[in-house]
Amino acid sequence: MIPTAFITRACEILGDTRLGLSGSKIVEYLVSYAFNYDVNIPYAEYPFPQGVPNKRTALRKNLLAFSPEQQIQILNDLCQLPKFNDNNEVNNLRYQIISKYGHLLVTSPEKSIDTVLIEQTRHWLSNFPDSLQLYETALTKLENKLFLRNLLDDIRLSLEKLTQSLLHNSKSLENQTTSLGQFLKKNGCSKELSNMFRILIDYYTKYQNTYVKHDDAVIESEIEIMFEMTCAFMRFLIRIEGNNR
Repeated sequence: MIPTAFITRACEILGDTRLGLSGSKIVEYLVSYAFNYDVNIPYAEYPFPQGVPNKRTALRKNLLAFSPEQQIQILNDLCQLPKFNDNNEVNNLRYQIISKYGHLLVTSPEKSIDTVLIEQTRHWLSNFPDSLQLYETALTKLENKLFLRNLLDDIRLSLEKLTQSLLHNSKSLENQTTSLGQFLKKNGCSKELSNMFRILIDYYTKYQNTYVKHDDAVIESEIEIMFEMTCAFMRFLIRIEGNNR
């Protein structure tokens, strides 16, 4: 069962007076779902009858006529309407829907990244819970095309937490160059490989600073590449450390 408070808040966002759905659109969409699911809803016509205080109440009471699985599917679909493409509050609502109730969706989110890579990275990070949690958050956003700038920040921070754990310090990723060189040398890496990796990390952090941390100018076609590159960096560091235990 979906908590009533969650349904109420979702309806407040989707039926917002200024940026939300109009009363007529709420009826249009919910009547369509009622027909498809063979459900009777209390408010199938617009204007709403006397006694209905506002469109948000009508949306909430209509939604409560559906099963929990249907409620989540409807809310998820409504969040993806073109009207809400640039609405951060609706995007955040959809993230909450996916992260809390995604298992109830009839159609699972499309996975745009290699499933093997996902599972391998989870395996490598299993002993680093702080890093794993940020990785999972970034993955959810990637699979659902939500908060694109934010997901790159999450995956960068996941890598940063991992390096801090492995190098036993609290430095930012930008300031780990010397420590990384010492770590790689200690674990038997050649000078050439060590130099190459440190250069890649340097370019990686510069990319993050240019396109993520300051300008909010993420190039969407590059997001998956950056995600996979971060996964490769993390697995490399864990494997190097693991080989010399």
